[in-house]
Amino acid sequence: MNTKETKLPAVQAGQLWRTIRGFILWSHERGTIQYDVMVTLILLFVFLSPHFINFNDRPVQRNPHSSGVVVYPDGNGEFIYQVEGKAVQAKDDSGIRASLLRIIEPISGGVSISRYEPMTDNKGRVIAYKVWIQRE
Repeated sequence: MNTKETKLPAVQAGQLWRTIRGFILWSHERGTIQYDVMVTLILLFVFLSPHFINFNDRPVQRNPHSSGVVVYPDGNGEFIYQVEGKAVQAKDDSGIRASLLRIIEPISGGVSISRYEPMTDNKGRVIAYKVWIQRE
């Protein structure tokens, strides 16, 4: 029997580590096959990862209130919100604050009310609220 030994080309460990280091340090020149492989892998990750990974990056659904709100600067770099009085149905302080926050937050994002003042007509009815807010 004649047996011929078939020798496979031996991959040297030094050459393998040199190739891996070249990928990690991005040391391959443009136009080489290694460079094209790296760019292709990056593009595949960018375009395919949202289909397999849930990044929880959906916008918050906020329904704006149908009342009239006027926003104007207070002169100190902050803003004052003027909300129609008929949009607020509550009579106690905590209910008024909650109603005002429900109206203002869809416009300005996460805020807290530092103070508010009711604006009344000559008969004493509340026609609007002036609201000073602080960003959270």
